[in-house]
Amino acid sequence: MKKPAIILLYLFSVIKLSFAQQTASVKTPKAVLDDFMTKRFGMFVHFGPVTLRGTEIGWSRNKEVAQGDYDNLYKEFNPVLFNADAIVKAAKDAGMKYLVITAKHHDGFALWPSAFTDYNISKTPYKRDMVAELAAACKKQGMLFCIYHTVLDWHDPNYPIPNPYDSTKNVKGDMVAFKTQMKNELKELITKYHPYLLWFDGYWEKPWTNADGQEIYKFIKGIDPNVIVNNRLGKESEKLNDQSVGDYLTPEQHIGQLNMNEPWESCITICQQWAWKPNDKMKTVQECIQTLVKTAAGNGNLLFNVGPMPDGRIEARQVETLQQMGLWLKKYGESIYGTKGGPIAPNDNYAVTRKGNKIYLHIFQKKGDKIVLPNLPGVNITNAYVLGGTKVNYKPDATGYIIDLPQTLPDANSNVIVLELNKNAEEIPVIAAGK
Repeated sequence: MKKPAIILLYLFSVIKLSFAQQTASVKTPKAVLDDFMTKRFGMFVHFGPVTLRGTEIGWSRNKEVAQGDYDNLYKEFNPVLFNADAIVKAAKDAGMKYLVITAKHHDGFALWPSAFTDYNISKTPYKRDMVAELAAACKKQGMLFCIYHTVLDWHDPNYPIPNPYDSTKNVKGDMVAFKTQMKNELKELITKYHPYLLWFDGYWEKPWTNADGQEIYKFIKGIDPNVIVNNRLGKESEKLNDQSVGDYLTPEQHIGQLNMNEPWESCITICQQWAWKPNDKMKTVQECIQTLVKTAAGNGNLLFNVGPMPDGRIEARQVETLQQMGLWLKKYGESIYGTKGGPIAPNDNYAVTRKGNKIYLHIFQKKGDKIVLPNLPGVNITNAYVLGGTKVNYKPDATGYIIDLPQTLPDANSNVIVLELNKNAEEIPVIAAGK
């Protein structure tokens, strides 16, 4: 190779290394992200003027609700029974550790009195700053406060798509001005309300590029390097790689797969719709608890959504279900918080979490008197018992361990058997599921 070519190759490698170092320097610190993944359970709150129609937030604009009607709902929005302390208490009583509020969804309406848009809560009959009230209530009750902010905004004239259902109404827009607006709003939210986490959505439409996401991520980190950011700023949302923007994966309306390498959080609704809907079908207590358990067993967090009613209250039936989840966690929380998922992927009969020298075996339903676990390589079980209860018999066989189930399982939703090991359970590699 000639000398000039060697020099060019060297310079290229230096530039590439420098760029990689710059990118790495703005990432959320691993210790911050690791701590987030110990929380396991948070509340998602979707709320805005659209609750007056009972249709989906953002998505019902230009569909079930005409654009003109939708965009003027703020003039009637007056949720006089909204109580930030009560909502945070409902989350805390449920055993949740963090709360995410839709400060701005795809319809562009801001739940705080922004200096950068007139389409905000100060222009409603209600007038009060919901974001500030929730931030204060979270701080008072020891809840981590987080903010959802849309990437797209169908209401902003600078965004090229005002109606996703009709491409003929697309306009030229101005993405430079749009990103400036977003930066102003994000700086306002970060500096005024100090969120622990920023949750983005709306990355899929053509006007938004991966480079746009990288630009916004870097901007955020310039204001607060410790704020956590989900992975929906960039175009890559299925995995974390060199092209993805953000800190963790976000499977939606389903439980993520067992993943010991990439942090993730499933966002799932307690009913069917994200925003409040009259008589919306709600999940059973058993389904809610088992969703949480399977999420933790997959090594993920669960962001569980509620949608307050037009008057600002969370429905009593939803609060009651959350309370039941909290009562279960008071008994069995050690098997969820601060645990790792695996080493066995969850199934319909059971799921496992682990912490220290303990494996927590969550039994969902009793099919027979025994459960056979696969071999745990290089590991022996030294003790087994129902969490908070009696001892459990177990014995090894050629395929693994046979665990005798109690004649009557104590909990109708999810039971926990603790298996104490002779080594650190967190060091066991992922293994094939048992039956």
